[in-house]
Amino acid sequence: MWGEAAALGGLFLAAFGAATFLPFQSEIVFAAMQLRDAWPIVTLVVVASIGNTLGSAVNYAMGLGAERFKHRRWFPATEAQLARAQAWYQRWGVWSLLLSWAPLGDAITLVAGVMRTPLWLFLALVGFAKTVRYIIFAALTAGFL
Repeated sequence: MWGEAAALGGLFLAAFGAATFLPFQSEIVFAAMQLRDAWPIVTLVVVASIGNTLGSAVNYAMGLGAERFKHRRWFPATEAQLARAQAWYQRWGVWSLLLSWAPLGDAITLVAGVMRTPLWLFLALVGFAKTVRYIIFAALTAGFL
């Protein structure tokens, strides 16, 4: 019982970390747990999706406070880069959050915070995108696609 809970907790943490700027890969953990066949696939998808969505919410929260540091020497982006990212997000809008699962998704979720996207809308779009991603990954791992 505790081992199963710990394994699901590990999946949650891997998915959470993978959605932040940390170098985590949740797919390896997800596939290993799926192939072990000890948990219903729905459980794995739900745990990974919630963890990944909450990890993206960390990026969003960082974005909320990012602009107050843009004049600091250690800030990771120039004002021009920040302005370009904001213009890109303004052009493509909140629908770009459906790409939050993609390689540049971490940056998109951060810019969503900078642009003050309503939290409910952010969570709905990112949660949907992350869940669909894990469903497709589970189907690929199972050999359905």
